[in-house]
Amino acid sequence: MRETRPTAPLSVLLGDYPHTRPLKDGTLPVAGVDCAYPESVPLPPAFARMVRDLAYDICEMPTATYLQARDAGVPVSLLPVVLVGSTHHRSLTRLPDGPELGPRDLVGRRVGVRSYGQTTGLWVRGWLREEYGVESSDVTWVTTEDVHVARYANPAYVERSGAGRVADLLRSHDVCAAVLGPKAIGGQGAGLVPLVADAEDAGLAWTERHKTIPANHLLVVRDDVLRTRPEAVLAVYRALKKTIDDTAGGRDDSPAGRAVAAGWSASLTACLEIAGRYALEQGLIGDPVDVAAIEKRTAFLDR
Repeated sequence: MRETRPTAPLSVLLGDYPHTRPLKDGTLPVAGVDCAYPESVPLPPAFARMVRDLAYDICEMPTATYLQARDAGVPVSLLPVVLVGSTHHRSLTRLPDGPELGPRDLVGRRVGVRSYGQTTGLWVRGWLREEYGVESSDVTWVTTEDVHVARYANPAYVERSGAGRVADLLRSHDVCAAVLGPKAIGGQGAGLVPLVADAEDAGLAWTERHKTIPANHLLVVRDDVLRTRPEAVLAVYRALKKTIDDTAGGRDDSPAGRAVAAGWSASLTACLEIAGRYALEQGLIGDPVDVAAIEKRTAFLDR
């Protein structure tokens, strides 16, 4: 694992979090590696650029997007880093003055979601099936964006809307409920309420049952970069792991705070196994996910 000649800076696309800022602002240089940190505001267009054009060397990526990219043969490998994660029972929302719907009431109804391939939607549909017996095909999923992986075709029960935001679908009564990601809940989703009355407790029960926390954003590296510059990839990983460890005291003890982690672990393995099963059940991918094969690609990082 030795680099034999000078190489261009690694392009590393990361969101803006306490555990990424020390790298992005140069407080913590990556040992022996020159890195460039391009910005994308908002982040989702960068995910599409990565899976469609391999636009970056290392890139933050939603869990569902990674699973779909892997299924489609996009040449990227997973690095064992969870940048964003949380429970998602509170992510299924309704209008506060609308009908008091429960999860089972969604059968035969329309639900808004940014994209059928959005990771929050993956986790929500997973617990809907697991805990309430609601299949993905029991609901019409109304989307405002396309999936990141271009070759993927949505199932017949997915409909594209011209609305700009998911919350707008709900407030215009085009849908009876809406799936909102962590940032959207406090933004466009302000004032909306969860369908699950005890959403926080239900989310904690999910984590206790599965011994993991749902990961929303992971990290991937282009296969050619992993093959030709493994030492540089290792250096980036070690630096990011250090910032995650160093900022642990500033994160609360909520699932979102505990989800951020670096390193292969029983929790990450369980998370990927469950996400892979959910993705297969929901028609997001066509083949079962071999987590052991995923881990084998970058197991050297933790040696």
